[in-house]
Amino acid sequence: MASLNYVILVGNLTRDPQVRNTPGGATVADLGMAINEKYKNKNGEMQEIVTYVDVVAWGRQAEVCQQYLHKGSPVLIEGRLQLDQWESKEGEKRSKLRVRADRIQFLSGPRREGNGAAGGERPPSAPPPPPAEDAPGGPDPF
Repeated sequence: MASLNYVILVGNLTRDPQVRNTPGGATVADLGMAINEKYKNKNGEMQEIVTYVDVVAWGRQAEVCQQYLHKGSPVLIEGRLQLDQWESKEGEKRSKLRVRADRIQFLSGPRREGNGAAGGERPPSAPPPPPAEDAPGGPDPF
């Protein structure tokens, strides 16, 4: 039987990327992501579930994450599930399921030093703001 291991996630970073180098010289970035899901329960009340996911990026992709992403950045991540296993200092077996990123798409503009945002500019991927209700001609009826 064939198998498939492919994940697509859209959410926001829960912390700044943590970048380090392995003893072999490879660059690796650890990212934390929050994915929010809103729905109405059977009583019609809005509910929200937050899923936290750990993501790892390697090589040039890790370096670019460090340069352009920060806590709160919206991202789309394509990758695969990876199970990491190790033994703690106390001899206990540990494991952690996380996503190994194959592609990371930034969903906002680059950060600028000092404000963490795009300096008041609208990110290139953001839609234009809706017309004001009191603007001449009002909103487009079509």
